[in-house]
Amino acid sequence: MGFWDWFAWMFWAFIYISFIFVVVFIIFDVFADHALNGWGKAGWVILICFFPILGALIYLIARGKSMAERRARGAELPREDDDYRPKVFANPADEITKAKALADQGIISQGEYEAIKAKALTATG
Repeated sequence: MGFWDWFAWMFWAFIYISFIFVVVFIIFDVFADHALNGWGKAGWVILICFFPILGALIYLIARGKSMAERRARGAELPREDDDYRPKVFANPADEITKAKALADQGIISQGEYEAIKAKALTATG
């Protein structure tokens, strides 16, 4: 295998892998579109599965603008599961009171109560 054969193989491999990414991205977009009903989603998936190049081109031409708008709107909306920050106690006195009641009932040990108390006091300051 010569250099140009290797180069041509790498070029077509890149094109093929890029096309796979485009098709997968289109399928994700079809299912993310809330305005499209079930029959519309099924039609797009069937078209893309049976005629992938033609289906992808038609989808990008027909729905490319709304695809970009959905992508931008999805990037702007914060999601509840994206909050990676640790939660702090809203009121340390309430947390300490709850922990003390649990310790008095024997649900948690005295050491656990002390740990909760220390955590509540350090979270405020």
